[in-house]
Amino acid sequence: MEQLLKKCEQIALNPKDTVNDYVKNNNMKAVGVCMPIGPEELIDAAGMLPVGLWGGYDVEYDLAKQYFPAFAASAAFAIMEFGLNGTYDMLSAIIVPGLSDTLNCLAQNLESGVKKYPTIFIAYPQNRFIPSGSEFLKNELEGIKKKLEKIKGGEITEEDIQRSIKIYNEHKEVMREFSKLAASHPNTINNRQRAFVFKSAWFMPKKEHADIVKSINEELRKLPEENFDGKRIVVTGLQMDDPKLLDILENNKLRIVGDYLAHESVQYNSDIPEKGDGISRLAEYWGAIKGFSFAYDPKKLRGKLMVDLAKERKADGALYALMKFSDNEEYDMPICLKDIEEGKIPVISFEFDQQDGASEQVKTRLQTFAEIL
Repeated sequence: MEQLLKKCEQIALNPKDTVNDYVKNNNMKAVGVCMPIGPEELIDAAGMLPVGLWGGYDVEYDLAKQYFPAFAASAAFAIMEFGLNGTYDMLSAIIVPGLSDTLNCLAQNLESGVKKYPTIFIAYPQNRFIPSGSEFLKNELEGIKKKLEKIKGGEITEEDIQRSIKIYNEHKEVMREFSKLAASHPNTINNRQRAFVFKSAWFMPKKEHADIVKSINEELRKLPEENFDGKRIVVTGLQMDDPKLLDILENNKLRIVGDYLAHESVQYNSDIPEKGDGISRLAEYWGAIKGFSFAYDPKKLRGKLMVDLAKERKADGALYALMKFSDNEEYDMPICLKDIEEGKIPVISFEFDQQDGASEQVKTRLQTFAEIL
């Protein structure tokens, strides 16, 4: 198991080398999928590698300053910088979802500033629970399919899409199980290891990743449940994979036992629906996602879902990690925190920025929270 966890860490910390390896040695084309969600299954169905683009930590912003003001969310800033400085040159295209003002601008900026590969824009409907919303998304996905076929140089068949959906649903199940097993083995799986298992999924074919995580799950199942001598917490936000931030939690004996993070469990909590043709199933899936600030939710269930998760995983508290300048996350926060407090779960929020995710302010806040718990 140690070797498998090390492999995930290696991949998570060296995404560029990993993707380059697939492109050069496996003769695969790679397509970037901008945070927070995209039609990965169609890329996989085309026989290409979907690569998650979630920015990066401690990135020196230079070229991107010509395209974004200082008050843009740091992940979009970093993605733009990587596009301009050649980090993403191994990609054959980048798909950007139009889910916020900043992401809309990112799509336009990449199109105008990066000429090496095409930028493909996809509009997700906010009215995702009604038939017309699904119909709209089906048309969008058909358009994406045609563009991917052009890059592939061949057809993406219905059979290819159904096969890919099967792989993705199996991977989701494996990841949900890992999240539960990691929660019941908090001494064996620390915060960094948990985050790296989730993060590595963004840089390799899901079938390969599922095989690695299945093996980790098998080893964890053999071990007895463990008691942790610190505090157990559940977390929500866009992402929480900065090694420095995870180390702060580690030093304060705070163990993540569950999450509603867009970068992690939100991707795996809901399966792609069973019935229908491939494109229809992918369109319906958008209506199945829960606890996610970019997906319209009139009932605002995220806080209540966090309370349920905290109780299920026997958590002592909850954290809301707010990415600086992310409008969607800022709008969600007051309602989410209120619901968590009403559920009698101690909770704090803190603001982070990819350029300085582990600031002294964050350190102090988390240290105080650990002491309160």
